Amino acid sequence: MQIGEPRSEALGYLRGAAEKAKRRGYVPFPPAFVIAPDGLEVVAPLARLIQGGRGGAVRLRLYLCITMMATGKPYDLRKPPGPNGWTRMLALDPKTGPRRVASNLKWLADQQLIDLQPQWGRPAAITLLSADGDGKEYTQPREEGRYVGMPVEFWTQGWLLQLSPTATALLFVLREALGGHSEPQYIPTTRRNRYGLSSDTWTKARKELEAQGLLTVKREPQGTFYDFTRLRNAYQLNLERLGDSPFWT
Repeated sequence: MQIGEPRSEALGYLRGAAEKAKRRGYVPFPPAFVIAPDGLEVVAPLARLIQGGRGGAVRLRLYLCITMMATGKPYDLRKPPGPNGWTRMLALDPKTGPRRVASNLKWLADQQLIDLQPQWGRPAAITLLSADGDGKEYTQPREEGRYVGMPVEFWTQGWLLQLSPTATALLFVLREALGGHSEPQYIPTTRRNRYGLSSDTWTKARKELEAQGLLTVKREPQGTFYDFTRLRNAYQLNLERLGDSPFWT
């Protein structure tokens, strides 16, 4: 299927935003955005973003765009797009988009992922807060050591627009889980549970990533010669695929 006019226009806005922000290579996210601390009964911010009505599509895409666009201290957007601008950038319905943008920006602020500062005659300035969702000051993930890097092509090639919220979440989860491994890797159940994605969500998102050529899942034996060996799913991401356009649906 060919890309439609609204998405084509949105793609132009996304590429312009990445160029203005001078983004190259990877956009970094802290692991705590993706995975909950071990042993604590909390939900990681990424899993919270995709919960609720319509799968959290608008709030997730807003947050990912804000993070991509806010590149230097104090990691803010003093001249952000207004509701109509965000509507075009995210290829939303012109009638309902501005309202959805406004309500989801408020949701992000209520969750302490961003701070909104009113400006006279202009849209509220947006400042990123800690991706942990604790309301603290945002810090550059690269300065903290390990981070989850998403290629800027995720935005500039339109994957942000095409992938469902759950598929996007799983893409980030697998980036965190697999790290720099190039070979297929098994993800233990105890670790999977820390991402906060249900089995049904995981399965549907996995199939979507496979259909888009972003993921290969293999059945490989786990265990030693002396253990009971069973076949389990091993995951391998194809990040080079992000350099091309998605299969538009």
